[in-house]
Amino acid sequence: MASQQQIEKMQARQNFRNLWHSDLMSTIQADTPYCCFSLWCAPCVSYLLRKRALYDDMSRYTCCAGYMPCSGRCGESKCPEFCLCTEVFLCFGNSVASTRFLLQDEFNIQTTQCDNCIIGFMFCLQQIACIFSIVAMIVGSEEIQEASQLLSCLADFVYCTVCACMQTQHKIEMDKRDGKFGPQPAMAVPPVQQMSRIDQQVPPSVGYAPQPGYAPQPAYAPQPAYGQPYGYPPAAPPSQGYPAPGYPPAAYPPGAYPPPGYPPSGYPK
Repeated sequence: MASQQQIEKMQARQNFRNLWHSDLMSTIQADTPYCCFSLWCAPCVSYLLRKRALYDDMSRYTCCAGYMPCSGRCGESKCPEFCLCTEVFLCFGNSVASTRFLLQDEFNIQTTQCDNCIIGFMFCLQQIACIFSIVAMIVGSEEIQEASQLLSCLADFVYCTVCACMQTQHKIEMDKRDGKFGPQPAMAVPPVQQMSRIDQQVPPSVGYAPQPGYAPQPAYAPQPAYGQPYGYPPAAPPSQGYPAPGYPPAAYPPGAYPPPGYPPSGYPK
C-alpha cells in the first residue's frame, strides 16, 4: 500500500507545472557563498534546510520526510533533533532527496530536463565506478584498478558538487517562499461591478465603452391599442363634425313611417 502511494506521488510529480526559482546550472552564480558552504559542510546544511522546510516545527519531522520504508519507525516523535542528525550524517543522499521531494510536493515544482540529465549523469557515473571496482577486484589488473580509482574520484567529485548545487537550489526556493526576494507584484484591483435594478430601463455599461450614436431604448415597447393590428399605424381619429350631419334624421316624412303593408295581414292594428 505504501509503495503504491509512492508510485502515485512520483507520477503526480511529473505533472507539476511550477519550476525551481533557479536551476542547478545557475545556483553557483545565484548564491555563491551558500554553495561553497553546502560543499564543505553538506550534512550541516542538510539539517538546517530540513528544519526550515518544516517551518522550524520539529514536531512534524519524520525520518526521510516519509519517503522511505524506515519513515515513522525510528522514534522520531521522542527526539526529532537527534533523529535528524543521524539521518543527515548516515543517510546524507536520502536526506537531500527527501527535502527536495518535500518542497516539490508542497509547491508543485517539477524538475527541468537539464536538471534531470545532471542528476542522471551523477547516478550513472557512480554505477560505472562501482562496476569498475568490482571488475578490478576480480581480475586483479593494476590498470583496471587505477581506472576504477579515477572513476571513483570523479564520481565522488560530481556527487558532492551536484548535492551542493541541489541544496543551494532548495535554499533559494525557500527564500522565495519566505518573501526574501521582495514583495510579490500586486494584482490590479478590478472595477466595482454594478447590478441592474428593476427600476432601471437599461443596465449600466460598466467595463464597456459607450457606443456612438446609441440612444437608450425603453425596456418595453408600447403596445398597440385594443383592436388595432400589431405593426400598423393607428387609424385616423374621427373628424370634428362627428356625429355626421343629418344623423339621425329629425323626423320621418309623412307617410314614410311606418312603411305601407306593416304590420302584415293577420295581425290586429
